[in-house]
Amino acid sequence: MTRVAAVDCGTNSIRLLVADLDPATGAFTELDRRMRVVRLGQDVDRTGRLAPEALERTFAACREYAEVIRSLDAARVRFVATSASRDAENRDAFVRGVVDILGVEPEVVTGDQEAAFSFTGATKELTGAGLDTPYLVTDIGGGSTELVVGTDGVSAARSVDIGCVRMTERHLVRDGAVTDPPTAEQIAAIRADVDAALTTAEKTVPLTSARTLVGLAGSVTTVAAIALDLPAYDPAATHHARVSLDRVREITDRLVHSTHAERAAIPVMHPGRVDVIAAGAVILQAVMERSGAEEVVVSEHDILDGIAFHTALDAR
Repeated sequence: MTRVAAVDCGTNSIRLLVADLDPATGAFTELDRRMRVVRLGQDVDRTGRLAPEALERTFAACREYAEVIRSLDAARVRFVATSASRDAENRDAFVRGVVDILGVEPEVVTGDQEAAFSFTGATKELTGAGLDTPYLVTDIGGGSTELVVGTDGVSAARSVDIGCVRMTERHLVRDGAVTDPPTAEQIAAIRADVDAALTTAEKTVPLTSARTLVGLAGSVTTVAAIALDLPAYDPAATHHARVSLDRVREITDRLVHSTHAERAAIPVMHPGRVDVIAAGAVILQAVMERSGAEEVVVSEHDILDGIAFHTALDAR
């Protein structure tokens, strides 16, 4: 067994997983898993730069994670950064800060690499679960969405810039605040962007060829938790839950017509997702409709687990 620490730094959140893994057998023991919403991608779509306050929020989370990694004595540490840091002109400041705090240089991965990590993390434990293949793995992040088709591995993948934070900032923000609630025209603009991106993705990824849709990340898991009517967010309940397209449509309609206060009052809603969940739900519904999926299988295991597995594999 190899003890590894994996950090996934996205547009909206930064997450840590410390685990003992044996890549030869697939044995996995989770020691610590945590998430902080830092909104690293704040205004990146508009300015092309990482905001100083967003960097400081991210570095504060890194300092917390460094203490956890040291206390658990991880043998290998891997830090993967995704959409926001790919897009930012001043990503060098981000890299320097991470190196100073954690002692490792963040890998600013390509969309294709991100897709491969997500596919591994989401599907490794689905073997033998009785689900039809190929899978379509959909990872709805803050800045981008990864779409990956495969069975035992990735056969086609595409990353498109339709994340929940990016769509919110591009279409729902007026005079520095998110419209409360969004207008029909704003939601239509998000859907138009999403549909155009999916048309582009279909040139690479055969969305309708998949037999099982697997959905990842906070927008999907939050929609699932709402569908299950949970009194509090419970990853054990949402992991491998199945949510029908009709239910996703109902929840999306509810979210896009809700005010900030109404969304914040939903028991499972993380405070950092209140303003971006409507856009995330619109993306999920669009993917389901375009792919022909009648349900989505929700996975709490995602890119973070894929990073940890590949780190242990590389250590052999």
